[in-house]
Amino acid sequence: MVNESAVVVFDDERAVANAGVMLPALLAQRLGLEQLIEECVDLGDRPGAANPGRKVMTMCSAMVLGADCIDDCDPLRSGQTAAVLGHRVAAPSTLGTFLRAFTFGHVRQLDRVLGLALERAWAAGAGPGDERLVIDVDSFVGEVHGYKKQGAGYGYTRQLGYHPLLATRADTGEVLHIRLRKGSANTSRGMLRFCEELIARVDRAGATGQKLMRTDSGFWAKKTFVRLDRAGWQFSIGIRMQPHVRALVDAIDEDAWVTLEDYPKTSVAQIAETTIGDFRMIIRRVRTLSQQGELLPSWEHYPFATNRTDDLQIVEAEHRQHAVVELAIRDLKDQALAHFPSGKYHANAAWTVIAALAHNLLRWTQKIALPDATTRTARTLRRRLLQVPGRLARSGRRTLLRMPARWPWRQDFLTALDLIRALPPPA
Repeated sequence: MVNESAVVVFDDERAVANAGVMLPALLAQRLGLEQLIEECVDLGDRPGAANPGRKVMTMCSAMVLGADCIDDCDPLRSGQTAAVLGHRVAAPSTLGTFLRAFTFGHVRQLDRVLGLALERAWAAGAGPGDERLVIDVDSFVGEVHGYKKQGAGYGYTRQLGYHPLLATRADTGEVLHIRLRKGSANTSRGMLRFCEELIARVDRAGATGQKLMRTDSGFWAKKTFVRLDRAGWQFSIGIRMQPHVRALVDAIDEDAWVTLEDYPKTSVAQIAETTIGDFRMIIRRVRTLSQQGELLPSWEHYPFATNRTDDLQIVEAEHRQHAVVELAIRDLKDQALAHFPSGKYHANAAWTVIAALAHNLLRWTQKIALPDATTRTARTLRRRLLQVPGRLARSGRRTLLRMPARWPWRQDFLTALDLIRALPPPA
């Protein structure tokens, strides 16, 4: 029964609201992110230009805790929460001024920080090394409200918003590259340049194994095929059923179709292959079964182009796994990218890159500190490891962070803390 007579006072200066945030904060310190931001981001003499490292890290710390607006950064200033972060905390009004100072060039500086942070994290043990790297490229609509959002527009979803383009790593969900675009931007807008930057970034980060890029049909372009093939990457890119593609599909002999035995029993799926230009084209056709039957049963076709030479069923099954990119998009929308807080386009572009950096900090925390654990959603990691109340105390010349007794995931927390502390400090 709730003790209704309990007196509630907000006066504990030693309380830590989300003590578990020290895990990603300590990892950021080991990667030297604050100093890296200070070196890369220079806003000149614009308002809010001072101390960019402190301000970006304030937003990152709030975002890993689920912040989706600038005001959500304010709880970091409560009690002794700032003491476990390793950096000073900026006020929300200061952060708003800072974001509004960004131009396109300054956003590109932040993008460079994202790439360099990726290099440092992969060198610390989060990278694929010489193993195979599977990258999924997709876009989504980030919905906004109101008439004063620069660059917002209506796209294929008929919703007012922005249309970011992003590339994620399939096995960990980390964001390798991200670019904010206007809401009315075509799905494939800027894809070739995006691929060139992604190829260079992954190479600099130290991935030496085979690379595979998967996308849906919105990014179909011959120039993209050629660029990836020239770089030595494998690709698996969806194709729209245009008339000449349909003619190629119709020309396939009926005996060439192979039924997929592992497909859901509510449908019948078959695959076959042919060629389109210089590349291989694989087609999956699906017919949904109905208890009432169909008067004129028909197939839905899902073709994609690839330069892979593996077995037909392996290539087709791995292409379907491109859907895992939606898990990373879900995590981003469940935290910082639930909203775009400013009316200024470039402020929202900066917010988007910082959101990707915060998302990666959470992914790297699990990859480096809990490498054998099942990959969890951002919400689960927050609930189990980050949103833990604590209290700072001093005893015997030591600082103690007291956490709740019998916390179910205390061993995971202590294991992660020990492994992150074992990382070498930044040079």
